[in-house]
Amino acid sequence: MNKGLFRVTVAVCAILAVGLIFSVDVSAKTRVIFGGGPAGGTFQVVANGVQVYGPVKAMKDFTVRAQSSAGSVENLRKIETGRMHMGVVYSGHVWLGREGKMKNDPKKYTKVMAVSYLYGAPAQLVVRAGSGIKSTKDLVGKKVGVGNAGSGAFANCELFFTHMGVWDKIERNAMGYNDAAQAFGNRQLDAFWLFTAFPSGAVIMAAQTNDIELVNLGKDAEESQFFKNYPYFAKLSVPAGTYKGVDYEAPSFQDSALWVATADLDPEIVYQLLSAIYSPEGLKHMVGQKKTFKEMQVTDGIKGIVTPLHPGAAKFWKEKGIM
Repeated sequence: MNKGLFRVTVAVCAILAVGLIFSVDVSAKTRVIFGGGPAGGTFQVVANGVQVYGPVKAMKDFTVRAQSSAGSVENLRKIETGRMHMGVVYSGHVWLGREGKMKNDPKKYTKVMAVSYLYGAPAQLVVRAGSGIKSTKDLVGKKVGVGNAGSGAFANCELFFTHMGVWDKIERNAMGYNDAAQAFGNRQLDAFWLFTAFPSGAVIMAAQTNDIELVNLGKDAEESQFFKNYPYFAKLSVPAGTYKGVDYEAPSFQDSALWVATADLDPEIVYQLLSAIYSPEGLKHMVGQKKTFKEMQVTDGIKGIVTPLHPGAAKFWKEKGIM
């Protein structure tokens, strides 16, 4: 073989070998799928916020990838089966899943473990001002956006509306928050339901095209014994002035949105992510993604959690002295 050609061949082989080494290193990095939610919802903001945080992106042994989903129920199921590694799920769904009490689903979701409390997610029911809809019971015969099928919003809407006796008496439209706000603005819906932190971008959007009101869900819940039947829900009110034209306090109820992980995920990964996100800089970053995340505090790290903690989370919160 010509010596020059031989040298070129050796050089090319060396370059390819180096490239192969680096490709193996990259592929060996653990990929952690973090389940968020639909567009316009706070779940997706959580997942994106964790993914883009600098110290998380700099982790040497793993990468985090946010993945959109229908929301709480889908995340619960995918985390249980390993199709997601982490995600946002309502505390109520984690509890119902672990107990085998999900609607039409007796399976026990025992691999979904709590990592931290994120924020309280309140129910909100938006109607047009002057519509005459003052209670959930007034929705009979109306067109209502009930959240994406498979989402926590949809599941909790079905739960509450069934409890109120109206689920089978409305024209249900399963859709995400932004789509519902647009349909509401075009008068294709009489009302739409949300189960997310306030202020919601979708409700702000709706208030730009219509004068809106929020139904007093707290009154409905109190008078119907809802809190007695479902004790993991907590009372709260949407403050006056949260949305344009809604100058009164709107009583409601909330569940706790939790960061959860599969029991199969390496505890060290969970520990490192909590250490990054629940640092002063990490919490500042999350609040910068959405003001709702002011609720994320070390002192409230296990608030609203009524199910087992992931071992990596237990290690972190014990070190912080709150358990």
